[in-house]
Amino acid sequence: MMNGIAILQLIIGLALLILGAEMLVRGASRLAAAIGISPLIIGLTVVAFGTSSPELAVSLVSAWTGQADIAVGNVVGSNIFNILVIIGLSALIVPLVVAQQLVRLDVPLMIGISFLSLALGWNGYIGRGEGAILFGILVIYLVFLVRASRRESAEVQLEYAQEFGDRRFGMRRQRLFHLGLVLVGLVLLVVGSRWLVAGAVALARWLGVSELVIGLTIVAGGTSLPEVATSVVAALRKERDIAVGNAVGSNIFNLLAVLGLTALVAPQEVVVSPAALVFDFPVMIAVAVATLPIFFTGYRIARWEGALFLGYYIAYVLYLFLNATQHDALPAYSRIMLWFVIPLTVVTILVLAVREWHVLRKEKIITSN
Repeated sequence: MMNGIAILQLIIGLALLILGAEMLVRGASRLAAAIGISPLIIGLTVVAFGTSSPELAVSLVSAWTGQADIAVGNVVGSNIFNILVIIGLSALIVPLVVAQQLVRLDVPLMIGISFLSLALGWNGYIGRGEGAILFGILVIYLVFLVRASRRESAEVQLEYAQEFGDRRFGMRRQRLFHLGLVLVGLVLLVVGSRWLVAGAVALARWLGVSELVIGLTIVAGGTSLPEVATSVVAALRKERDIAVGNAVGSNIFNLLAVLGLTALVAPQEVVVSPAALVFDFPVMIAVAVATLPIFFTGYRIARWEGALFLGYYIAYVLYLFLNATQHDALPAYSRIMLWFVIPLTVVTILVLAVREWHVLRKEKIITSN
């Protein structure tokens, strides 16, 4: 009976979170358009915050109620999910073209703050000081985004205008309606996050696994559903910058905004478990680093690369549950992944990256001559 209640709480909590995030994004983006903010800036800031609002709500509630493993696991698991599942699924739908800015700025930033978050939490907790550092980097990043958006090409501007709309809502009644959407969305996020956290804790106890594992998998995947919807729809519409940029941007927001704000406002330090420090944070970093050579190969993500991403996520989740239950297959599975699958993948990606570098170098020489 208890497991049924826990699952029901999870489902209702997720539904409220998704509905709340949708209402928040819709209302906030329309209000921003009404006061003259460009669609590109709305996409880079308002929508990025909105699609990360479930992660923020869940992590805040978890930290306040003493479930630090869910708070941290939600952030780390969401970042792994965003790259391996969202980009992988989007690439399977249609091969993605990666904007050069992502390769030159956003992906290196994602990698850098992934390493930074591990370093800040290496002493076993992330306190207000560390939270202030992360949130300060976010403010600098947002200022840079707003300034850089003014130099974006007309093609990118049009892409964001089509996705987020550039209509002006001047009537007071319409503005009040969209303000109401924002407020109702926030309420749903708060209520949904409480239900989700309560259900996740109860389910973890019933399954006999840690709250960290539940946070890394069920909670992280559930709170990332708004990003899934945004990127998949963008991929179907062949809106390349939104499909890929949404996942990378969400990872940056998760670490800087969600983890940073959670550490800033939590009543005590956000405890980071040793298990997360020695395995899950390194996996998050490895996934972030792996995107750079893949993105670099012609600034494209092919279908086979998308399938590779999805395969690795399945392997990661399988390892978590084998390890949590101490299954007899765990040693053999670990050896196969460590000594065969991972090295083969690394070598393949490096060979492709080097080959692409040579092709680009030849094209540059030919162009210069």
